Amino acid sequence: MDILNDPLMKEIVDDFCEEASSLFDLLENSLNLLEENPSNTKELEKFGQIIDRIMGAAKSIGANEIATFCELGKVIGYKSSQIKEIPLIEVVVAILFDSVDMLRKMNEALRAGNEKSMSKLNTKAFVTRLNWLSEKFKDIERSSCVIAADENRSLDSMDELMKSLGL
Repeated sequence: MDILNDPLMKEIVDDFCEEASSLFDLLENSLNLLEENPSNTKELEKFGQIIDRIMGAAKSIGANEIATFCELGKVIGYKSSQIKEIPLIEVVVAILFDSVDMLRKMNEALRAGNEKSMSKLNTKAFVTRLNWLSEKFKDIERSSCVIAADENRSLDSMDELMKSLGL
């Protein structure tokens, strides 16, 4: 769906972008609290819930690239909320800060009229960290992440989400 050619959709997209920007601030607030106290894994749950809101709104307007990227952040947030190793949580927080930064750039690109912006972002180092994290999370399961997003993949697969984003 070309979400930006219809003037009504453009207004809806602008509203989405504005709301997403305020939610990005909430995501960063959770991450700041985690930087101060990495053992407070409830903030990772909160991160997952907030990014899930962005994901749902993005899906509803057809911003599929943002929705899938949020889905990846949701998986990371929920899975990492179950770990106890402080050094790993600190790495996760850094990766999630990078994720929010990338989401902000994708959001601005959408606002400017570009639905596809992942290819314009420098993701090489980010992908390396995601692959490493995916390996660390391999044995973590969480019922709220196993629900199928569609028939072809589950929310549990970071690798599949990254692949669908071209990462």
